[in-house]
Amino acid sequence: MKNIYLKILRYLNFKKYAIKKGVNISSDCRLIGRDIDFGSEPYLIKIGNHVTISNNVQFITHDGSTFVFRENNKYKHIVKFGKIEIGDNCFIGSRSIILPNIKIGDNVVVAAGSVVTKSIPNNCVVAGNPAKYICPLDEFIEKSVKETPNYDLDNFKNNKKNEVIKICDSINFKKELETNEKINKKSLK
Repeated sequence: MKNIYLKILRYLNFKKYAIKKGVNISSDCRLIGRDIDFGSEPYLIKIGNHVTISNNVQFITHDGSTFVFRENNKYKHIVKFGKIEIGDNCFIGSRSIILPNIKIGDNVVVAAGSVVTKSIPNNCVVAGNPAKYICPLDEFIEKSVKETPNYDLDNFKNNKKNEVIKICDSINFKKELETNEKINKKSLK
């Protein structure tokens, strides 16, 4: 009966499902999709306040590779488990993997597809496999502000699809102009 309840809860309220499974989730968190994998020890995961976890993120709280040598009596007792803690105001991008014994600081962006193998300090952006430091969060914010074209916020709220298409068209057009300008300058030399 409990398994049926959890399957239904997974589709009705994924955040409640994660909490029931044992994940410690603070308030104001967004879990995008129902395919976030909290692993076999969800009670080892702590998520801070104002955090977004994107779809297909995997939390790995143990190292199953000990299977290779545990058949040997000498190593039967060997196990590896580790907590995962995500600080406040973080974004974990789609298809990222967080390994055991990881602490992600406050104000961190983990880019999509990253594999987090080491703890991450506060106020930074990381990306890659393994995840590496890219820039401070402030630099990422400045770059995002510069790259955001003018758009109608009210129209965005009322008709997101059309406004997003306009935004993307203006971005592509701007990049195309910059590329053509560089090509023209080279051909003039």
